[in-house]
Amino acid sequence: MSLQPADVHDLTSVSSPSLSADGSVIYGQTVTNAERSGGESKLMIHNDGESRPFSSGPKDSSPCHSPDGALVGFLRPGADDEKKQVWVISTAGGEARQVSCLKGGVQGFAWAPGADRLVVVSRVDPDMVETEDGQPQTQVVQRIRYRGDGEGWRGNAFSQLFVLDLASDEPLQLTDGEGDHLAPVWSPEGDRIAYVTDEVEGRDFSRHSEIRVIPAAGGESIRWSEGMSRVGSVAWSHDGNHLVAAGSHDPDVWDPRQSWLFVLTHGLSARAVAGMTRTIVQPIAQGCWTQNDDLIYIADHAGESYLCSVHADGGEEEIILGGERTLTALCVQQDDAVAVAGSPERPGDIFQVDLQDGSGHFNTEVNAHVLNDRPPVMVEKVTFDRNDLEIQARLLFPDGFDASKQYPLILEIHGGPNGRFSDSYDVTQQILSGRGYLVLAVNPRGSSSYGPDFLKAVLRDWGGEDFLDLMAAVDLVCERPYVDTDRLGVHGYSYGGFMSSWIIGHDHRFKAAVIGAPCINLHSMYGTSDIGVSFGENQWGGSSIENVAALLERSPLTYAAEVKTPALLLHGEQDYRCPIEQSEQFFVALKRQNKDVEFVRFPESAHGFQQAAHPKLRQEYYQRMVDWFAKYLS
Repeated sequence: MSLQPADVHDLTSVSSPSLSADGSVIYGQTVTNAERSGGESKLMIHNDGESRPFSSGPKDSSPCHSPDGALVGFLRPGADDEKKQVWVISTAGGEARQVSCLKGGVQGFAWAPGADRLVVVSRVDPDMVETEDGQPQTQVVQRIRYRGDGEGWRGNAFSQLFVLDLASDEPLQLTDGEGDHLAPVWSPEGDRIAYVTDEVEGRDFSRHSEIRVIPAAGGESIRWSEGMSRVGSVAWSHDGNHLVAAGSHDPDVWDPRQSWLFVLTHGLSARAVAGMTRTIVQPIAQGCWTQNDDLIYIADHAGESYLCSVHADGGEEEIILGGERTLTALCVQQDDAVAVAGSPERPGDIFQVDLQDGSGHFNTEVNAHVLNDRPPVMVEKVTFDRNDLEIQARLLFPDGFDASKQYPLILEIHGGPNGRFSDSYDVTQQILSGRGYLVLAVNPRGSSSYGPDFLKAVLRDWGGEDFLDLMAAVDLVCERPYVDTDRLGVHGYSYGGFMSSWIIGHDHRFKAAVIGAPCINLHSMYGTSDIGVSFGENQWGGSSIENVAALLERSPLTYAAEVKTPALLLHGEQDYRCPIEQSEQFFVALKRQNKDVEFVRFPESAHGFQQAAHPKLRQEYYQRMVDWFAKYLS
């Protein structure tokens, strides 16, 4: 039997591997807690061929070895609230101790070269006032980006950098101003800190960011990212004279899933050295700049990950390890590296690589207890040409597939629009194929990992050529005799929800649609989404004032009267990315015209609730999905 909705509780995830010089790996491991959202996370250590608990948890995360390997820093909620603080523990064992006590909690941190200091990221709200318990409080909005999906009200709070001396109780605040200052890294000498900031002109209306360098003792920051429009992560060269950064020089490429690798020197324009063939995976690893001036990084192409190297002066990209897997969360330590690796056959596990010969092995098998009883299904890659572009899809076959029989087909559509289906273990696809469906997962134009031109081909054209790419893929697969063309379904989430809604307003072949957190009315979403302005103007080509007709023309709501497909709407009530009012509008429009529609609201759930919501709600999403398809496709 293949994966079932209830099995999502049994899946374990790993994250943030940190590799020490002695070869041991400390990483985060998260399991589902049936009683609350977010799961339980603890730190694990792998050495001498086995893994064992390293910390007591239950919400420890983000481990990082100190440069001398003697300590491990990690994040743990404070004793008095759920805000995370930095804790430190000896690698030899013993009790962890809390070293930060910042009012805004800690979002991230980095060790100084001497292991005596930390730079941490903490949220600061200068306008916060204490109120009496139980008393109502007004909230004054002064800027567009006043809230964020999954975090709620932000107001005038921004992420700032602090230096913590482990021998002192007083943190030094390095940054201020109206912008988020993130991803800090120390120079090799320990006298400077490079970081990423979105404190740029027109911050409310763009997604631009830059790299700045600031003295570790405090002072003025200096911009180092001349020629770049967006930066996601940064690391120092071993001599401290240069930086390597992942990001974009193209203002139309805002999504971090399409990035280049740049070498930066103060006073000079950024120089791209990789990313032309394969897109760089964020974030880049500290220690990725070797003593030989090689850069080690993960790059994606066509949904497959490669561990690569290139010389800092440029030249030919070399593949160390690659293909038929996904890699994330890279950590480099001299001649070795670890990452989280997954494939269509297994969710992510800790994978260790010898950088000299490219050999690798898994350190963990955290989901063996599930996969032994729930084997993954067979996957076929399908490619075809359309309008001079190669379109790729993945076709998943149900367990026990028999080519002499006919099966219903479900079109699966990713989010983004710059997401992509990859060589990874996709829970939704595994569940659907486990219920006897063929699942067609298409990467239409706009998908990442196929190059910048392919990614940008969807700009100002949602529901245009991307829609035709999807329909062409369906047409191609429906030519196969084992596809029952009278039993077609469609499912998508976020942008996939937009496209699912668009499809059923323009193509009546589909007998059932499951639509998760969709964009339904682009005009109203512009003003209600937490990224409506910056994202909307990039993707849709203008503001809601100057672009009314175009926004409504490309809104699924406009075509509600044409819908004939029974539609199930699934939406989180605290979704600020694609606000629930989007599904509310579509439901009312369809219901008023006596269409077959059902609307399910998930309480206390943000846009990413499929990964982070209460286990009951995550299971219910999948169960309602399979029940809806069973009702109309059986």
